[in-house]
Amino acid sequence: MRSALMIIVVAGAPGTPEYGKAFDAWAERWRLAAERAGAAFERIGGGEGRAHLRATLAAAPKAGDEPLWLVLIGHGTFDGREAKFNMVGPDVSATELAEWLKPFERPLVVINCASSSAPFINKLSAPNRVVVTATKSGYELNYTRFGDYLSQAIADPASDIDKDEQVSLLEAFLVASKRVAEFYEEEARLATETALIDDSGDGRGTPASWFRGVRLVAQAARGADPDGARARGFHLIRSDREARMPADLRARRDALERAIEALRAEKGEGAAQDAYYKKLEPLLVELAKLYESLGE
Repeated sequence: MRSALMIIVVAGAPGTPEYGKAFDAWAERWRLAAERAGAAFERIGGGEGRAHLRATLAAAPKAGDEPLWLVLIGHGTFDGREAKFNMVGPDVSATELAEWLKPFERPLVVINCASSSAPFINKLSAPNRVVVTATKSGYELNYTRFGDYLSQAIADPASDIDKDEQVSLLEAFLVASKRVAEFYEEEARLATETALIDDSGDGRGTPASWFRGVRLVAQAARGADPDGARARGFHLIRSDREARMPADLRARRDALERAIEALRAEKGEGAAQDAYYKKLEPLLVELAKLYESLGE
């Protein structure tokens, strides 16, 4: 079976009624966004949540061009070795979730809005995936607000930073991160969470402070690949133009744009610049032909 756009929202153990109400509100925003996107939606929670999640992932189509979005809302823990997402009943570890996701060849978005969520990047990072966590360390263990702001930003036209009439996952991540920072600043409190995004497959992750607009401006550490290019191509609620584009052409367009972006990062001077233009030209020609085939 080929894939259709799908969103799975997992509401973990709330701990208190106050957190339960907050998590319900975040999950409802994702449901409404899925409705607007025409996506299949599944909410998981309660005492059989872990088994339900595993069964849902096992039954989901593994191939295709349409992404599956998995959103974890709740609390998390980290014992110095293993990070876990708290559920009613047995928790789900990063290692277990990585195993459950191994069969997937389709694009995946995994968003862990919980405390202590950063180690999920190390376990889940892989090609053709975007992994977002609410924290930059397993030791950021306080309640996180990132999930609140992200659930608002993903469907908010005001989050459209590049003004292309749709909100990408990268844009929602950047806007939510900014609002988290503003919250702590306005409350005069020490920030206890810093979100990360990883879409290069290197398992390192990048904070929002490394971006200007939607472009990465900070230099990645040696051996680390730049993040952000793939997440720019993930749109939950697509513009009319984007929605008309067949999924296979959209996937090819996104791959071409990522290749162009990667080349720009390598652009040098003299002979290196000549080589840059020689590599760039066929990519631009193919991209132009792709849009021409759509009558644009």
